[in-house]
Amino acid sequence: MRLFVSVDLPDALAPAVADVQSLFADAAGVDPTDPEGTHVTLKFLGETPEHRLDAVADAVEHAVDDADVDPFEVEYGDLGVFPSLDYISVIWVGVRRGDLELAHLHDAVERETTALGYDPEDHDFTPHATIARVRHGGGKDQVQAVVIEEEPTVGTTLVDEVHLTESTLTDDGPRYETLRAFEL
Repeated sequence: MRLFVSVDLPDALAPAVADVQSLFADAAGVDPTDPEGTHVTLKFLGETPEHRLDAVADAVEHAVDDADVDPFEVEYGDLGVFPSLDYISVIWVGVRRGDLELAHLHDAVERETTALGYDPEDHDFTPHATIARVRHGGGKDQVQAVVIEEEPTVGTTLVDEVHLTESTLTDDGPRYETLRAFEL
C-alpha cells in the first residue's frame, strides 16, 4: 500500500483549482493533477505493508490528538514551484491562512511516524497543494511568467479532519482512497 497523510480540499474547490491549472494550459510539459484529488500532504509514507495499517492509523490518530488543533480555516492561493524556478518539477497553490495549524499537524505526524520507523523529512515543511507536475522544461518560460505574475485565489475551507490516504498509481494518474479520517 502506498500511503500518505493529508488534509484534502473539498470537491467544491475543484473548479477553482481547474481555473488556476488553466493558466498553464499552453505550457509544454505541464501535466495538471486531478482537481478533485487536490490535497495538502502532511507526510508521505510510501510503500507500507498492509499488516502495518492499524499501527500507522493509531500513530496518525495519536498525532492529531497530540497536535491539539481545533477545526480551522485554510485559505488557498498564490503559486509556487519545487524545487526552484530554475528547475521546475512541481507547480503548487500555497496556503495564505492556516499554515501554522497545518505545520502543527505536520510536526505531530512527523514525530509519530518517525517513531514507527518511517524516514524523517529531509526538507522544511511548506504547506501547499500540488496542481501540476512538469515532465520537461519546454514550457519553463511560460510557467515562470505565470508563477511570478499571477496571484490566484482558490478559496477558503474549514479543515476539521486529517486523512490517511492510499494512492494507487494508474496509467491515468494516481487514484486516491481515504482509508481513515481523524477528526480535529
